[in-house]
Amino acid sequence: MNLAELEERLSIFCKHHFNDDELELKNVRNMPGHAGFSYGFDVDSSNQESRWYIRLPPPNVNWRGTADVLRQVEVLNALDETNVPHCSVTWSGAELEWFGCPYFIVPFMEGDVLHVGPDGWAASLSEEQLYALGKQVMRALVEVHHVDIAKVPYLGDPVPFDEDVLRWDRFYERAADPHLLSRVPECRQKLLDHLPTSTRVGIFHGDFQTSNLFCSKDGRLRAIIDWELTGVGATLNDVGWICTFADPHAWAMDRSERPMFLDPETLSKYYEEYFGQSLPDISWFRALAAYKFAIITGFNLSLHRRGKRPDPTWEQTALSMTPLIDRALELLG
Repeated sequence: MNLAELEERLSIFCKHHFNDDELELKNVRNMPGHAGFSYGFDVDSSNQESRWYIRLPPPNVNWRGTADVLRQVEVLNALDETNVPHCSVTWSGAELEWFGCPYFIVPFMEGDVLHVGPDGWAASLSEEQLYALGKQVMRALVEVHHVDIAKVPYLGDPVPFDEDVLRWDRFYERAADPHLLSRVPECRQKLLDHLPTSTRVGIFHGDFQTSNLFCSKDGRLRAIIDWELTGVGATLNDVGWICTFADPHAWAMDRSERPMFLDPETLSKYYEEYFGQSLPDISWFRALAAYKFAIITGFNLSLHRRGKRPDPTWEQTALSMTPLIDRALELLG
């Protein structure tokens, strides 16, 4: 759907939902991000202006998995009953009369995702502000993990721990530069040999890292965003994920070249404090996250090189495929 068609459809939608045939739709625009198709738009109705954000699935795909935007709605609605900073859904639906696909719309929020590299806005935060933000982030994550899964039946059954290892096999088989993943079978077996036994099961975000932490420029967490990978399963998946993205030993480039948020030990400590108990399995979940992202990188590199989903940044990320697997094996002992 091009912007002109979307603008026409949004105009009809807004006139109906605002009950105002005279309203003016303004500034329909593409929004950044890789998950789904996201657009911003402004509404001038009865002399009152408001700003909005709409998420649609990508065109020409089945509306399931990451393309099922209503999975995100299920979680965002459940978070309305919590203190977790998030975007509350104003309108959503699967009816096709408005946009020809499922959709959800939330109020537009001022701020930016957490850019922590040398050139990012968060570089101006003091050490005290950065650590305070870390506490906000990990406390919010604990609250996400304590949401009753009975409130999100649409997400389906929990992902078994072994399946969360095995389901990456098909992506590994289609990865580019397989020589960079030569230790994947060894890592896969070690993960399966040491499956956790007592880790909490609940809602997980699925891509809990800095690019999905929406903040104000004074260092306050405003929303956890982009829930397209959400599901029910081991909640420590999220802790392992953010720790991996904050682990300089998992990446080919040094810390100054790759933006990172605090360090894995600090993030884990904050989570433990708010969770109220120790995390004996955290090394396994950090290893699993590194294992997953190495394979994801190889798969996306293949899509890029075949012209299926061009994104040259995967060429740079590919330099870390081997370090990620090596780090996973190190964490598994």
